[in-house]
Amino acid sequence: MVLAVIVLGYLLGSLPFGLILGRLVYRIDVRQHGSGNIGATNVLRLIGWKAALPVFLLDLAKGAAAVMIARYFFDAPLVYMAAGLAAMLGHSFSIFIGFKGGKAAATGVGVLGALSPWITLILLACFAIIIGLTRYVSLGSITCAALAPILFALFGFSFEYLVFALIMAILVIWRHHENVGRLLKGTESRLGQKKSGSRRES
Repeated sequence: MVLAVIVLGYLLGSLPFGLILGRLVYRIDVRQHGSGNIGATNVLRLIGWKAALPVFLLDLAKGAAAVMIARYFFDAPLVYMAAGLAAMLGHSFSIFIGFKGGKAAATGVGVLGALSPWITLILLACFAIIIGLTRYVSLGSITCAALAPILFALFGFSFEYLVFALIMAILVIWRHHENVGRLLKGTESRLGQKKSGSRRES
């Protein structure tokens, strides 16, 4: 049963909502345009906020759902943390699109929201401040990922939560490694900066 819950978390995370919404509603394959990413940021640049907002919320919801389903069946933090991590891995390496995917930030927000709403609210506030000051979505995601284990420690969570938050942070930051390179070079795209439809960037 534990394995089934973790597999379900992975399958939930694997649902590529950015790709699904782009194809069904807007007749566009988001993987072929902009950054090629299936996440809300690329959808925002290509289509606009009316598409990006539901993609963000759906990606968030699948992370939260994975944790809540696991919590329904088990009173074991390691199980529902494993299910949440599986959802993030599913988003990044979706079985439905050739084990490719997004960068797990929005899904990670959903996972964290189900584990600790207060820490999640703090991270979202930090994210909003960073975006407001820099307009770099990737910088906000990377910074908040790095802050997550620190906040879990400050709020007195147990060691297993700290390890889990650290693994989450490593996954999100690693998935943004090319963004880190562009940030260092000063070539990273800012929020609101349009991209050519034919240009592909990781």
